[in-house]
Formats: sequence, structure tokens, C-alpha cells
Amino acid sequence: MPTYDFDIGILGGGAAGLTVAAGAAQLGARTLLIEKEKELGGDCLHFGCVPSKTLIRTANVRHMMKTAGRFGLPDVDIPPVDFGAVRERLQSVISAIQKHDSAERFCKLGARVEFGYAFFKDEHAVLMNGKTYSAKNWVIATGSSPSVPPIAGLDETPFLTNREIFSLDSLPESMIIIGGGSIGIEMAQAFARLGTSVFVVQRGGQILSREDADIAQEIAAMLTREGVVFHLNSSIVRARSLGNEREVVIKKGEETISLTAKVVLIATGRQANLTCLGLEEIGVQFDRRGLKLDKRLRTNHAHIYGAGDVTGEYQFTHAAGYEGGIVLNNAIFHIPRRTDYAFFPWCTYTDPELAAIGMNEKAALNAGIEYKVYTEEFGENDRSLAEGERRGKIKMLLGAKENLLGIQILGPHAGELIAEWVAVMNAGMRLSSLASSVHPYPTLAEINKKVVGDFFAKKIFSDRVRKGLKFLFSLKGRACG
Repeated sequence: MPTYDFDIGILGGGAAGLTVAAGAAQLGARTLLIEKEKELGGDCLHFGCVPSKTLIRTANVRHMMKTAGRFGLPDVDIPPVDFGAVRERLQSVISAIQKHDSAERFCKLGARVEFGYAFFKDEHAVLMNGKTYSAKNWVIATGSSPSVPPIAGLDETPFLTNREIFSLDSLPESMIIIGGGSIGIEMAQAFARLGTSVFVVQRGGQILSREDADIAQEIAAMLTREGVVFHLNSSIVRARSLGNEREVVIKKGEETISLTAKVVLIATGRQANLTCLGLEEIGVQFDRRGLKLDKRLRTNHAHIYGAGDVTGEYQFTHAAGYEGGIVLNNAIFHIPRRTDYAFFPWCTYTDPELAAIGMNEKAALNAGIEYKVYTEEFGENDRSLAEGERRGKIKMLLGAKENLLGIQILGPHAGELIAEWVAVMNAGMRLSSLASSVHPYPTLAEINKKVVGDFFAKKIFSDRVRKGLKFLFSLKGRACG
């Protein structure tokens, strides 16, 4: 029987790799974690979730200061933003979290951490820094990188991606964002609130293309009121450097428009980091989307797994953590466990936030599923009104058998409010249980109960029920009008 240096080896020290490494080491598996960067934590910690949400919070605070009059407070003159100070705060948050993702911590857990570029020498061994490391099982968790589109002149035009946007020396006066997905839209609002003139160029007819049109349009309208300029249905002709400015020429129908700004941010999606790993040489199958995996996250070599952005599924940190748990079950516990993304939540951190779980209308239509929509506006929620927040709504989709298909929440703290629905859908809870539950008053979470109550109200307060009660208990009917 062959012997290996390690029970499990992991390529990539991001959310997925760290989940597997921590779990495997604490379970007694001899674990090797290899990271190509100088520190653990992955893109999320250093260039993604953590700095972006920190920046968004900073921008939201400034926006509240500028709009203090809405709360009956005196208007305040806000001086220009010192982005150097903002950058220092971003780094301080990253540094605080980095302590939890340090090599020392993982060594204490029992995992060996090595830094450098590794590639597969054979199906069970990788070569790194001239040394070979073998393992019985391997996990590819190398994450993803910004996908840069083939735009004429872009190779000679300085541009930013998520790797550079959070380390700017100063706040740019103007910015062209190419891409209307969640990253582009979050950064558009944040930088606009900090004082940057922002233009968003989107190839399709709506931003956030996977979301329902009514939700996307409402977010676009909110950002437009804050000064963001959108160019939808626009193709990019070329880009070029004008010295201190950048030019992006776009085409909208028959019209050609030249946009100029201090910086250009590319936010057109991400691609899996799978090149230079030697996967072709050992026959591991993958394509532009990611690794070819089965439901147990195994490649065509059953001892080599994939987790995180390389799966080609949801490119979220919480997805990576979930997939890391799937790998642990299969590779360490040897308990067959399959991925199930049916009730997978996600959130776009605009203000207000957009959170969702399950199907939206667009997904239901594409699947040919009949549905009904129930909505409740945040403008009718007492806590929302007290906080000066009238924007947004909750949408509940029910199937033909009145089964819950999905929830979308556009409103304050939507990312927190969706948690109740995560529990409801994953537990298979009946809607009547949520309708009969008691929520504190006044809270935003009451909107979850209210939208379910709207569904039951049509049944309870129907003519049929009224007639039955009148017949059984001699009720006398309306007392007014």
C-alpha cells in the first residue's frame, strides 16, 4: 500500500482551504496547507468581502452625515474625504481578522502551512520550491481572479480591479466602472457617496442581471438619485490613456459616446485560478467555468476535490465554507455527502441591501414553474419608518401548491433579515408556523411575518369564512358603513 507525507493536502489558503485545513487537522488528519500569497485569508480578506464591506460602511456613514436633515438634525458641511485615512481603516480591519487566519494559529491546530507556487507532479504529489509533497487526498481551493474582457487598447491603459481599488492613495475625482454586477454596483454607490463622479457601463439592459427586473430597476433608480450615471445596453469600442485621465468609448445603439475619468475599474466577473497547476498533465478535467466536479465535489480523480470559487458555482465566501464542509465529510469522515444549492442565500451590499434565497421570478420562469408573488413594502413597516427608511420591499414566491419557492428582500439590513428565511426553508417549516410566531415590536423582522400574513389573510378573511361564522355563531356583520 502506498505511503504519503500527508493525509490531505490543500492548495489555497482562502475560505474553502482554511475550512478544510482547520477541520481536517483538528480531526487528527496530517494536513498540509499551501498558499501562493504571503499571507493566508485569500481574496475575500485582502481584496474582497472584508475591505469592500468596510468601505461600504464608511461611505454609508458619510452619506448619513450629509443627509442629517432627514432626521431633523442640522445640516453639516462635510469636508472632502481623505482616502489615505479610509485606507488605513480598511487595513486595520483586515489586520484584525488576519490574526484568526495566521499560519501560527493553523500550526497550533495541527496543520502545516507552506507558502509558494505549487503544481501537480503526479496525481498524489505536488512540487513547490524544488521540494515534493505527497498526500493521499488533495483539495484544489485556489480561488478566482478578476476576469478582464478583451477591450481594444485596454492592455495599454492603466485600470483597476478589486486587487487595487482598496489601496488607492487618494479618492479619485471620477471613475468609470465596467460591469454592472454586484461588485460594480456596490463600488459605484460607495465611491459616489465618498464624493467620486461614477459612470457604470453595462452590456445588458439591466444591472444585477440575475435578479428580477423590478428589483434591479429599483436599485438603479436609487443609485441614480445619488449621482451614479448608468449606460445600459452599451458595448465598449475601445479604451485609452489620456495621461492623467482614461477614456472609454462606448456604443449605445447607433450612438457613440466618449467617457473620461481619472480611473477605470474592471468589474466584469471572475475566473477560476486553475492555470499553472499542472492539471492537464494529470488529466484533471476543467473548463473556463471551473473544475468538473460531481455532487461530492470530486474531480474525475476521486481523491482530488475542489472547493470555493473553482467549483464554478456560487463565488461567495459562505459558499466556500459550505463546500469545505462537504469535502471534510467525504475525504476525512468518509461519509458520502452531496452539495445542495437549492436554498442557498446571497446578498448584494448596496444601501439598502438586496438579499435572496431560493428562486426569484426570473429563475421560476426559466424553469417553467407556476408561481404567485406576495409583496410587502418597507414603507409600511413601523421600525423602517422610525429609522427614516421607506425604500424597498420583500417578495415571496409561492408555487402552484402554495409551497415556498424563494424570497427576495430589498431593504435595510436585508442580509440579516434573510437569515430567518434560511432557517425556514432549510428546515422545511410550514408558513403557518412563521405566521403564528411572535416578533418583537417594532422590528424590521416583522416584515417577514407580515408578508406571510398577507397570504393567509386572503384565506381567513374571505366571504366563505365570514358566511360560515355568521351561520354558526349568529354574527351580525359590519358595524360601520
